[in-house]
Amino acid sequence: MEKLRILAESAKYDVSCSSSGTVRSGKKGMVGSTVGGLGICHSFADDGRCIALLKVMLTNYCMYDCAYCINRRSNDIRRATLSVSELEEITMEFYRRNYIEGLFLSSGVVRNPDYTMERLAAIARDLRTVHRFNGYIHLKSIPGCSQELLNEAGRYADRMSVNIEIPNEESLKMLAPEKDHQSVFQPMRLIQQGVLENKEDRRRMHHVPRFVPAGQSTQMIVGATKETDRDILQMSSALYGQPTMRRVYYSGYVSVNTTDPRLPVLKQPPLVRENRLYQADWLLRFYHFKVDEIVDEKHANLDLEIDPKLAWALRHPEAFPVDINTADYEMLLRVPGLGTKSAWLIINSRRFGRLNSYDLKKMGVVMKKAKYFITCHELTSSPATFLTSVNELSPERLRPLLVSKAQQKRAAEEQQLKLDFG
Repeated sequence: MEKLRILAESAKYDVSCSSSGTVRSGKKGMVGSTVGGLGICHSFADDGRCIALLKVMLTNYCMYDCAYCINRRSNDIRRATLSVSELEEITMEFYRRNYIEGLFLSSGVVRNPDYTMERLAAIARDLRTVHRFNGYIHLKSIPGCSQELLNEAGRYADRMSVNIEIPNEESLKMLAPEKDHQSVFQPMRLIQQGVLENKEDRRRMHHVPRFVPAGQSTQMIVGATKETDRDILQMSSALYGQPTMRRVYYSGYVSVNTTDPRLPVLKQPPLVRENRLYQADWLLRFYHFKVDEIVDEKHANLDLEIDPKLAWALRHPEAFPVDINTADYEMLLRVPGLGTKSAWLIINSRRFGRLNSYDLKKMGVVMKKAKYFITCHELTSSPATFLTSVNELSPERLRPLLVSKAQQKRAAEEQQLKLDFG
């Protein structure tokens, strides 16, 4: 239990674990399943269930000395290592007690990448074949390991991930001299190649075992280096162009190594910036936005006071107001306060009649934001006065009405942090 406590504490800084995106239905003779394709994560599912997994490292010993990592070689921290059999036993016993629904397994690199990856692959293989575990397994791929070990791990894992950590190679070499982008992108390409080959094989032979059915994920650290939000989002957009990349995660830098002069001095992690990056990531994936629309040369960093979609709308008042009863789906997605679900409801509902503000509220539209950017011929602030739009108020006057004091305070606190990159 003491080993488990140490290794679970060391694993908490890796945020690249979430929904599996795969379905493993229950099988006779097997233990467990993934439920309805929702996967396993530390969050709440659509039906309200709290989903948990065992998030642990095999060992927190590491041969690398990355400046941003708590487990770096030169850090004076408590170290522990679980054997392959110990980790398998813990996973199965926790599952039988209904503590967890799956496993997220990473590791420090000991001896060499192949030695570490061989142990991770052995755990996934034994859980599937010896213990007959049919639940969710997410493995961290070790950069620099051989293709044979990646292929073996991919046959038993639902998802695999390789963390980029720093989007710019020059900054990565400064903080982690023993690493480079090639060692990260190579396993990504090998996993992608394996997934695509497996899909082609399964078209011809349905009995072929699946290979990493839930695809890949990765993580980037925010605030440890001088990269702008534009640099980070451009890297994310390029990764989403790959057919097997499912999620890019953003982790606000936590000052775990305060004595290293290469790192900035932060009073607290840049959580507001991290949240804005997730919102921008959502716009890229589901709202048909391009990176250059969210951030550009003039606005290289996201606005901390308002969300990226509202920031875009205030920069482009000429696009509004939008007529709810005639606008197409893509334009509705760009209205602040409207989400993908409410946009589809509007498209489907207006075939049966003209929509008004009461209908929009029932659909879940956030009218506090949306009312300045839409029209449906009856939006009024009083029985005789029509609401003014963003064009009539001007973006400069409208912005204070949409930013709460709490948002201003959080943004101000984060902007006052000392970011000394030397």
